[in-house]
Amino acid sequence: MKFFILILAVAALNSNAAQTFSVEGSAFDGVMAQQSSQDLCFVAQGTLDYLAKGQQYDPQVIKAGVVARFGVSLAKVKATLAFVCQVEQEDRAAKRPSRLADPEFIKHHFKMIRWRPDKTQSHQFESGKPLVKNIPDDKILLTKYYIKLAQGNLTPAPATPHALYAIPHDEQHLSLEQAAQQKDQLTRFKFTKNQVLSGVIDQQSLAEPLVWLSRDDLEDTLMQGTVKIALNGVDKYFNVHRNNGIGYQRNLKKRQQKRYWYFKQTPHVLGYGKDANYKIPIEPLVTVAGDLAYLGLGKLIMLTHNG
Repeated sequence: MKFFILILAVAALNSNAAQTFSVEGSAFDGVMAQQSSQDLCFVAQGTLDYLAKGQQYDPQVIKAGVVARFGVSLAKVKATLAFVCQVEQEDRAAKRPSRLADPEFIKHHFKMIRWRPDKTQSHQFESGKPLVKNIPDDKILLTKYYIKLAQGNLTPAPATPHALYAIPHDEQHLSLEQAAQQKDQLTRFKFTKNQVLSGVIDQQSLAEPLVWLSRDDLEDTLMQGTVKIALNGVDKYFNVHRNNGIGYQRNLKKRQQKRYWYFKQTPHVLGYGKDANYKIPIEPLVTVAGDLAYLGLGKLIMLTHNG
């Protein structure tokens, strides 16, 4: 049985045209870079755990996605991720180099689907974006995860007067679905970002402040979703939990946005997840950001590059 892998000239995450994908017989040449197969398995297993929640839980991303046109089912997506971990665990137990870094092993066990740039689609977004405007015909623009690094305090100070708040007290014990049913009564849905920044949450003790930041760091953190802060010499991570129900508006600058995110302290950098309680832990060099509504969650992507 063959598993599947998307192979890219450089990774890519905003495409819609069917012509950008094609099955490849011999998809790559050259030397595979050494990477941590253990980290790859860690992320693959976290993704499998999320997929195991079932399509009804998050139908927007728990699906075969774009690879369905090549006969790849959601079950095959799961089997591919499980195979990655099986190989990693077998190789580690045998104390041998990872077969996931062996080109012949990859060619033998994986079905290759090449992803090429959709220049027609990218033209719609190239204004003021030279990288998008100048995408080569044979390469695709890589989107990286960005983790905000910020200075913060556990108490408010003149340089750090704005808090990242945990979700309000009145929904601490509610699931995402339960909260949605009670949104008319819940604190989280009552205030815009600027109302929160005016101090209404703290003045009424409606939520616990997790950490205090400058306005610039707060805005960047709200935009990026994850922040790393050294507190008392120890690195702490905070990740978005739930927002006030107001969507992001592309025509507004970040300070003008009305959306406000409530946060949660986490032990790890987290990737996708409908709710913070079930987000997928990620690691550097084995994770890329993507349009999951289009791709579907859990696609194994091989990046090729020169140099």
